[in-house]
Amino acid sequence: MTDDADFDFAPETAAADLPAEWTPWIVLVVDDEPQVHEVTTLVMGDFRFAGRGLKFLHAYSAAQAREVLRERDDVALILLDVVMETETAGLDLAREIREDLRNTRSRIVLRTGQPGQAPEERVIQDYDINDYKEKTELTKRKLVTTFFSALRSYRDIVAIERSRTALRRSIEAVRHIHDAGGIQAFASAVLEQLCRMLGLEGSGLYANRVNAWAAAHVEGRLHVLAATQDYVGLMEAEHLADLPHSVQYAFDRAEREQRSLFDGNHFVGFYRTSSGNVSLLYLDLQQPLEDEARELLEIFCANVAVTYESLLLRQELQDTQRETVLLLSGAVERRSLQGTAHVQRIAEMSALLARAWGLPETEVENLRQAAPLHDLGKVGVPDHLLVKPGKLHAGEWERMQSHAAIGHELLCSSQRPILRLGAQIALEHHERWDGQGYPQGLAGEDISLAGRIVALADVLDTLVSDRVYKQRWDFDTAVDYIVSQSGLHFDPRLVSLLEEHLDAVRDLYTAYPDSSFNATEFL
Repeated sequence: MTDDADFDFAPETAAADLPAEWTPWIVLVVDDEPQVHEVTTLVMGDFRFAGRGLKFLHAYSAAQAREVLRERDDVALILLDVVMETETAGLDLAREIREDLRNTRSRIVLRTGQPGQAPEERVIQDYDINDYKEKTELTKRKLVTTFFSALRSYRDIVAIERSRTALRRSIEAVRHIHDAGGIQAFASAVLEQLCRMLGLEGSGLYANRVNAWAAAHVEGRLHVLAATQDYVGLMEAEHLADLPHSVQYAFDRAEREQRSLFDGNHFVGFYRTSSGNVSLLYLDLQQPLEDEARELLEIFCANVAVTYESLLLRQELQDTQRETVLLLSGAVERRSLQGTAHVQRIAEMSALLARAWGLPETEVENLRQAAPLHDLGKVGVPDHLLVKPGKLHAGEWERMQSHAAIGHELLCSSQRPILRLGAQIALEHHERWDGQGYPQGLAGEDISLAGRIVALADVLDTLVSDRVYKQRWDFDTAVDYIVSQSGLHFDPRLVSLLEEHLDAVRDLYTAYPDSSFNATEFL
């Protein structure tokens, strides 16, 4: 990056310049006397609060005001006359605003030229209004005081509501953190809601540059973890060159100077973890950034950085576990002259059917990891039986069937959910829906769903694969056989789901082909 003028941050100790225009506070004047509207607008025309001016809306009756308030929810202050169409028109409208429109944010200041019509004590007690003034006493000084008080209250109420909404949405986002890609959903939701919580109108993105320890990623590569709607198209960016010029420059400067940077309308948060990972938060704001907002944004930057680092480690452990299971299962399959592709297809087909069944994504992933363990018990079966080309005699078949119980025995002592699920699958993947399977002769839903799913996936993949004792069937013939066994060997609902997702199943044989497999025959 070359020219600091492209993104010129003010020094951190300098006060930020205010933008020329901020979103004004909306004030609704409700009065049947045009002169009241004119005087109020004239007297308060140059008023500013928290850097924002005023925008006046005008209604000359309670009915007109009612229409305005039904159409918009951003009115900060309502200056409301009491006597208009009727002697209590203003009071009736005040009650309707609170009770019917359920508007508790707008500040209501009653103004009356006939105080006897609506005594102050009764009105304050009976109506949810915020101030009561006689028109004769409203000098410019008192009007200014009234505006300051009302707008300050409105600002604080809106901030509390935004905070509550932001907290609720952020808590909801937390549940996705353990899903695949959950950190992106979590960080994006928090980023979006943080802007709302602080009352900031803006857009931005959050990126991370991982260190060498995270083997799941390339060292030094930039990953955009979070983005507001305006930047959502950059979620796959992996290099500075993929980002807009202003963002490139901001990130580059923050990394060079090793600190957060800000000016009135832009913020770049910089955070380096103890492991050397760098997190960068970019915000392009429509309003200047206050000190409190800056502090919260930096806290966000730091916390998401630490969370992401933890999730990278978690992902690394999960990937290691998954690969270990596949390598172990593949080694077992090679004893019967099969390969790792078989267990990979079983894993993916089982996950596909589980998702189609409607299982939660966490259970789908657990099944994907456990399914390859279905034939682990074959380690207890002699090699000559596993590679025998002819039909097994009764004693040999009994020995072969023992692999289901052996696999269960090897895995069931573990307290790890994946291995315990693998134990159940190993024991049940040769059971049949009609109860004619082994080793327990279970039937119907007495067989676990995981066992029923892997049973179908294993038979289909075995049919379409070459074995020492048979040649592979073509895909359509194998599927026809599976369908013919609906309600006999297989769960009828699972057979129907298989038929509904045949294209996705076919794709598995292209993605995970055997070394001698001709994938084009399935297309």
